[in-house]
Amino acid sequence: MNNLTLEDIARNCGVSRSTVSRVINNHPNVSEKVRKRVQKEIKNTGFRPHAAARALVSQRSWTIGLVLPRSVQSFFTDPYYPRLIQGIAQGCNQMKYTLGLYLITDAEDEEEIFPRLSRRGSLDGILFQSDQMGDQLIGRLAASDIPLVIIGRPFHNENLSYIDIDNVSAAISAVNYLADLGHQRIGTITGPLNTTVGIDRKAGYIQGLQERGIPVNDALIVEGDFTEEKGFDGLLRLLPARPEAVFAASDRMAFGAIRAAREKGLNVPEDISIIGFDDLPISNPVNLPLTTVRQPIYEFGIQAVDLLNDLITNGATPARRIIMGTEIVSRSSCRDKLRKS
Repeated sequence: MNNLTLEDIARNCGVSRSTVSRVINNHPNVSEKVRKRVQKEIKNTGFRPHAAARALVSQRSWTIGLVLPRSVQSFFTDPYYPRLIQGIAQGCNQMKYTLGLYLITDAEDEEEIFPRLSRRGSLDGILFQSDQMGDQLIGRLAASDIPLVIIGRPFHNENLSYIDIDNVSAAISAVNYLADLGHQRIGTITGPLNTTVGIDRKAGYIQGLQERGIPVNDALIVEGDFTEEKGFDGLLRLLPARPEAVFAASDRMAFGAIRAAREKGLNVPEDISIIGFDDLPISNPVNLPLTTVRQPIYEFGIQAVDLLNDLITNGATPARRIIMGTEIVSRSSCRDKLRKS
């Protein structure tokens, strides 16, 4: 019985590892029915939590850090971040944590902030927005042994815990949606290709075409950066290749693409179908209901805090991964070419 783990208790009770952890630590965010079931299983099996992990709990600061290695301008203009932080703040409220926010814009910021992040006892753990190619900060934080959860798949994820969606499968579903409507010349405006999210959504776009037997045409692929301006420019660059439909890797780029199409005298969706990605609650500058891939950003933030709390309470090894689901939301920006009028 002494070899039992949290996973064993969770499996026997039909709950998650995090739920068992919350019961052990007398956290209020557990239903009474589940709490009694877990407590009964613990009593019957004689399970005892890891002594070192239990000692760590009593020494907590009850503060976690959120590190955003992006420009300050991007943070204040990209609607992804407010929604994510709303979810993280809700998760912190549920777990009784205080949240510290760290914006790192350059190497000088990193050198100034890193000692504060890694100083033992100041933070219980860190949430880190996924890095760009060549960013060394994740490795430095991982080496400091502070509990760390990466938001988004990191480039090098060995022994790192992270939470993400399956961006490849999500992009495949967008291509399948357009192909099912009868489109063959499907273009894409990718995310930045020095990030895993940009790389994965482009890979899913290509895989989706290949699975449908549609040739991959480099002239139908342009790189963007998730902004409306890059969506506008990207659509203009795609038009000479005569796309019937475009998968934009963010809603903001999709809005920019719709605006560019209209400026060139094209109607959306009659002349060109456009699908976005995110489904964030943001203003719609083109006044057209946008078909998009919905990702659960708010819930993403809550789950990220839950995962980090698991690492803080029960140790960072083995690494844990959470992959959340997406869905297509069908609206008015795509046309069914196969439907008879």
